[in-house]
Amino acid sequence: MNLAEYESLGRTFIIAEIAQAHDGSLGILHSMVDAAAGAGVDAVKFQVHIAEAESSALEPFRVRFSPVDATRFDYWKRMELSLEQWADLKRRCEAAGVEFLATPFSNAAVDLLESIGVQRYKVGSGDLANPVLLERLARTGKEVILSTGLGALEEIDAAVAFMRERKVPVAVLQCTTKYPTAPVDIGLAWLSRLRQRYGCPVGLSDHSGTIYAPLGAAALGAVVLEAHITFDRRMFGPDAKASLTVDEFAELVKGTRFLEAARGGGPDKVIDESKGELRRMFGKALAVNRDMQAGEILRFEDLEGKKPTDGGLPVAKMAEVIGSKLGRAKKRWDFLTPDDLA
Repeated sequence: MNLAEYESLGRTFIIAEIAQAHDGSLGILHSMVDAAAGAGVDAVKFQVHIAEAESSALEPFRVRFSPVDATRFDYWKRMELSLEQWADLKRRCEAAGVEFLATPFSNAAVDLLESIGVQRYKVGSGDLANPVLLERLARTGKEVILSTGLGALEEIDAAVAFMRERKVPVAVLQCTTKYPTAPVDIGLAWLSRLRQRYGCPVGLSDHSGTIYAPLGAAALGAVVLEAHITFDRRMFGPDAKASLTVDEFAELVKGTRFLEAARGGGPDKVIDESKGELRRMFGKALAVNRDMQAGEILRFEDLEGKKPTDGGLPVAKMAEVIGSKLGRAKKRWDFLTPDDLA
């Protein structure tokens, strides 16, 4: 099912990004797939790095976090998986009932992913203006999710146009490349701007390390939600502090499914049988707020509304009652009935 179909159904496609949280451990990687699937996500996302194709010794660390790797290139090299290991992971995802989704960082990575078969691709914002990768992805004909964290508006425009010229369906995610992202930098207002600008499914790729921003995006109609997942934010790695724990992801999924239903129009604003008893219970009837004698003229100041609605004349008759003469005496807080009026 493509993301436009998710949108038409009012469903949100929820992605748990493992990225580098496994730190090269296949055991941790497989256990994270199972944990993410258990949290109820739709897809588990990976990053496919092939060091020689993607990087060089000149690449700087984004954050100097590793005492193990002398260079960023060494880090990518250590994090590589073989073709068969990726195929095993895809089988693990399928067995767990979640989609295997990946971000390739080179054309070689796309080739690898095509060999094992994927439904769609995610483009990291660092490659938003990379026509070499975009062209390779477009040639697969598969849906592409574009992240925008490092992109200028004109680059987003160009990437969307590039894919549409090649008849490739796209989705666009608001993203801020700060780890973790402060609330003021999340930019939920961009959801409506991106939707209006591109007329495609939009969503949020979040790095705040909380469930608040994704839930806010869900309430605003995001079709895609993505966040990093970790077993514990104290784990080793560059993304741990900006990730959600497994339990937080489960709460995010639960809250998003709640909001999917809550975004609807709700019950019609009409009088029907289902509201009848509650309308009787909470509705009001006219009463007097003081002792009154027969022959007195009823004023607004003499009236009160009391429950239930069928205790006396309905409050909707107020205008008709004002100026009427009492045909008999009434005690304070007595309901007014049609027989009370002369």
